[in-house]
Amino acid sequence: MKRKKWLLVLALVVVLILYFGLWPVPIKPVSWKAPAWEGYQGVHAVNDKFTAVEVISLGGDTQPEHIVLAEDGKLYASVTRGNILRMNPDGTNQEVYANTGGRPLGFDFDSAGQLIVADAHRGLLSISPDRQITLLADKVAGDPIRFADAVVVAGSGKIYFSDATTRFYAKDGIVGGGPEDVSSLDIIENSATGRILEHNPATQATRIVGKGISFANGIALSNDETMLFVAETGRYRVWKIDIMANDLDVGQDTQQASVLLDNLPGFPDNLMRGLDGKIWVGIPGPRIAALDKFAGAPFIRKLFMRLPRFLGPSPVHYGHAIAFTEDGEVVADFQDPVGAFPTITGVTETVDRLYLHNLNKQGLGWLPH
Repeated sequence: MKRKKWLLVLALVVVLILYFGLWPVPIKPVSWKAPAWEGYQGVHAVNDKFTAVEVISLGGDTQPEHIVLAEDGKLYASVTRGNILRMNPDGTNQEVYANTGGRPLGFDFDSAGQLIVADAHRGLLSISPDRQITLLADKVAGDPIRFADAVVVAGSGKIYFSDATTRFYAKDGIVGGGPEDVSSLDIIENSATGRILEHNPATQATRIVGKGISFANGIALSNDETMLFVAETGRYRVWKIDIMANDLDVGQDTQQASVLLDNLPGFPDNLMRGLDGKIWVGIPGPRIAALDKFAGAPFIRKLFMRLPRFLGPSPVHYGHAIAFTEDGEVVADFQDPVGAFPTITGVTETVDRLYLHNLNKQGLGWLPH
């Protein structure tokens, strides 16, 4: 009887070893060196500037990942269920302006009033003032755009947008296909396959500006429109990339790309031009100690993926966004350490309000400014 018991125990141990060592996982982690972080201090010292957030209900929609106050005086927000909402600045008179049939994330308006949308599932779209939707690009050089994320339109009419990862499609999440699930996969893998693309509406051509970015996320133009600012979510930094770069691997070239902000206290997301020349970046979550600790241990990160989700690191609810200048000086830091209004992906600054892009389920957050 004891022999049978020990054989069962041995068999269980063998099964567990085989499972944790060999069971397929969707990622192929690479080794990288995470910068040492010493906690919230200096310009990022803990504060409570985000603890008095007001919330505008969005009805059946949640997670306004991107928010723009347009020239028509209306507030636009990309939310769940494929909707782009339009409303008054105080949140009244809400309507579904358009439904993309995918998951709209970043968007911007061009000079003709067309809404240019990075749809995580469909690619780059335009929505005309009469609300007709046109697909502008879903491939570049024959390669699918897998995760269109953020977009900005230059005065020239050219459109710059991020394709966050070429390893995973946005619709193929860990559970059910949410973009935030895919971002987790890509950040854990950290193979740096994200890229910045340019689409020229005049020629309908799309090209790669820069690549080699670990989850290419938010994007903004410099005032003179010669440079692009790009949030690299997976490695806690913001890049400055020459707009004239062509198929540039940012990790291999220092002439046309440089790191503007490094070693941020969390995962940078949307970039938005604010008032007085500043640029806001949302930080939807703080850094995860285990990811930093095992940055150089790909096999351990594979083991993490084989654990039941409830045994993995618990998400830390923390609200955070910062503002910086074009030369990289941090000029504002707003936090909510309690996490009452967490996962802030960006900030839209107006004369009288700060609107908080987010991936929580509460609605559209704002603060008097």
